[in-house]
Amino acid sequence: MKFVKALLLGAILTTGVAHAEGERTDPNAIARSDLMRTIGKNIGMLGDMAGGKAAYDAAGAEGAKAAIIEAAGKIEATFKEPGAADPASEAKPEIWANWDDFLANAKKLGDAAGAMDVASAESIGAGMGALGGVCKDCHTEFRMMKQ
Repeated sequence: MKFVKALLLGAILTTGVAHAEGERTDPNAIARSDLMRTIGKNIGMLGDMAGGKAAYDAAGAEGAKAAIIEAAGKIEATFKEPGAADPASEAKPEIWANWDDFLANAKKLGDAAGAMDVASAESIGAGMGALGGVCKDCHTEFRMMKQ
């Protein structure tokens, strides 16, 4: 059951990027969106392997894990400047008002990805709950959900 919840959460988090209204115009918002899309894509790849939607691929799993860790390490620099008020941005102002909390979540993301065992589809599935939980917590506090 925990695996199913994690897989569902992963699907929600990776598809949410496409729901923003309009196109982003601010370079900061574009960079943030691109970084989050990279994280979502790689979490989706791991989730697909864990859920049997894609065949397990050891090199692909290692690559996805490494990409998440690398992207998590870029969050601080990418989000440092809020930029102009971009109506298509999904970043809440709370990011900059609660910067230390936001950075703590970025660290948790990197830590959760780093701790994930990607040696098999089953071990990926076991780690998806922790990874998805970090994403959910951060998105709940710091991401606007567009309708």
